[in-house]
Amino acid sequence: MSFVQNFPFFSIIAAMFSGILSSVLDGKKARNLSLLVIAVTTGMSVMVLGFCMRTGESYTYMMGHFPAPWGNEIRAGVLEGLTAVLFGLVMFFAVIGGMDHTAVDVEESKQNLFYIMIDLMLSSLLALIYTNDLFTAYVFVEINTIAGCGLIMIRQVGRSLSSAIRYMIMSQLGSGLFLIGLSLLYDVTGHLLMSPAKEAVAEIEAAGLYAVPMLVIMAVISVGLAIKSGLYPFHYWIPDTYGYATPTASAVLSGLVSKGYIFLLIKIFYRVLGQENVIASQMINVLFVFGLAGMLMGSVHAIMEKDTRRMIAYSSVAQIGYIYMGIGLGTQAGMVAAVFHMFTHSATKALLFISAVGLYEVSGDRKDYRSLVGAGYRNPLAGIGFAVGALSMVGFPMLSGFISKLLFATSALQSPHKMLPTIIALAVSTVLNAVYFLRLVITLYTIPSGDEGEKTRAFSEGQKLSSEKEDGHRQTSSRQQVITKLRLAVVSYILLNLVLGLYSQPIVAAIGKGLSMFA
Repeated sequence: MSFVQNFPFFSIIAAMFSGILSSVLDGKKARNLSLLVIAVTTGMSVMVLGFCMRTGESYTYMMGHFPAPWGNEIRAGVLEGLTAVLFGLVMFFAVIGGMDHTAVDVEESKQNLFYIMIDLMLSSLLALIYTNDLFTAYVFVEINTIAGCGLIMIRQVGRSLSSAIRYMIMSQLGSGLFLIGLSLLYDVTGHLLMSPAKEAVAEIEAAGLYAVPMLVIMAVISVGLAIKSGLYPFHYWIPDTYGYATPTASAVLSGLVSKGYIFLLIKIFYRVLGQENVIASQMINVLFVFGLAGMLMGSVHAIMEKDTRRMIAYSSVAQIGYIYMGIGLGTQAGMVAAVFHMFTHSATKALLFISAVGLYEVSGDRKDYRSLVGAGYRNPLAGIGFAVGALSMVGFPMLSGFISKLLFATSALQSPHKMLPTIIALAVSTVLNAVYFLRLVITLYTIPSGDEGEKTRAFSEGQKLSSEKEDGHRQTSSRQQVITKLRLAVVSYILLNLVLGLYSQPIVAAIGKGLSMFA
């Protein structure tokens, strides 16, 4: 065994251990440790991806002394490595861009707790990507839920607390359904490792046994993970959750958490239930219908919002709909498009949230459209970053969102019965995306005049990020350092978006290769 093959296991353990170590560190040291661990695990994921690309095949890593079907396994392939690399980059830049705002929003005595949650979130995401064991997946689903709840409520203000409660209720509902599905699957197959479970499912389907229990298993697992990932109409926890967390938490929650659950669902479809069985059960059609509904209704809600944070959050509902629509096409091309859009949304949504913070800073920390008039001139790089993210979501050429929509359109041609609704929904959703995203971009670059201009200038001049909390705790570094870190994150996200857009062909090929390894 090559030493590189140990890296998925090392990554998960390193992230968990850093969370334990951060419990005895102060906020600054915990933050630096988190950044180091994210960078190291991302580097290891790059090497795992390179190894799998060279060998052209996936591999399993046995943890402990017991082989399948009693032991626990990790599985790594091209798609796992690629996803881990992208998730690591998005999380690293999110922590960089929002670290000083975290120092403002979180009490000094609790800042290390924030980075413990970041470490646990990283560990759980890596485990969901790499695990080959269903019960291990469930355990890390729960760790992911707890870490996400902690990231939301750590600001300890009324709206964030209520958002955390709503998030916890919906997440536990999804987790409960997922656990019921796993329990039924274990009862029917006698396995929790994915490969033996798939063999048992194939034997059951060939013999024509347990038709109703298998349909129930597919339904509750799919619905459970759909709830946790925010598929319409299970989306009502999203606006407050993403809109009122700290900038880093918003970027991580919107960009990564839901994608981890979707990635796990795709693994279960391919590696446990069998994609052909899921298609035959018509469950894929249910996801397709709700995906189309999410594409349209998420955009409608975003248009109606006056608070730009909630508008950005509602756009996530539409983008999650795109992903499930691609899965619902039931073809290899549709699945490739769905996975690529997972990457697109991860990078772009983090860019939007981090850029928005820079715009709010120079607008008196106000989030309504009127207060953001001219903000693109007051913070040029944040304005450019937001414009790039918005244009990507609309589908502007050269950006990743354009490639996503092109892939969805071309994959729809391979599904004759779903082609027309897919193309119509893509067209309508694109127009709706343009309405609310370009409306805000135009607002950012509208020159304020009269009383409105005086107000925005007053907000800009009076705004200081380095401030003390009312109880006398919390103080951040200089404003220049804050601006530098924010700029670094924004520029990095823009470059990541351009890479996904301009160099999409090898990435799409790698996704297709990884999905073939799944099957």
